[in-house]
Amino acid sequence: MPASQRDDLLAAAQAFCNSFANKEAPAKILSHFSSSDDVLALEHGLPQLAPFLGREFRGQEGLEAYFQLLSSHLKYEDMKFGNFVVDAEVSKVSVRGEATFTWISTGQSWDEVFTYVLEFDQDSRVLVYEVWADSGAAYLASKGQLNQ
Repeated sequence: MPASQRDDLLAAAQAFCNSFANKEAPAKILSHFSSSDDVLALEHGLPQLAPFLGREFRGQEGLEAYFQLLSSHLKYEDMKFGNFVVDAEVSKVSVRGEATFTWISTGQSWDEVFTYVLEFDQDSRVLVYEVWADSGAAYLASKGQLNQ
């Protein structure tokens, strides 16, 4: 693969992650996604633990629904990203993130390390957005039981 393709994927992933870290408006975050009907957001975990876990959010309406669910339940501070790993052969970037999350309705917060795997289309737009995070902490915080 040409170095320029790797560089393009890395730049696209960094721009996407910076949108989160900088708490940009949802429209700006969504602008990093492909316009394809196949676009997908998936946060891994049991759907019983939180309404945004374990469900496939497909298409533009699905993305909007996913980010609306997130913003209605969670807020975050001090989000940082690093350790970007680019696989230009399959147009994917894996990245490690960390932040302090707060479940809005209970006010309970926790520090978390999470992983994104981003798959890009031919225009370096996010086609598949997968998240692995601490669903147990989110669940306990949602019930007000995180500090017990």
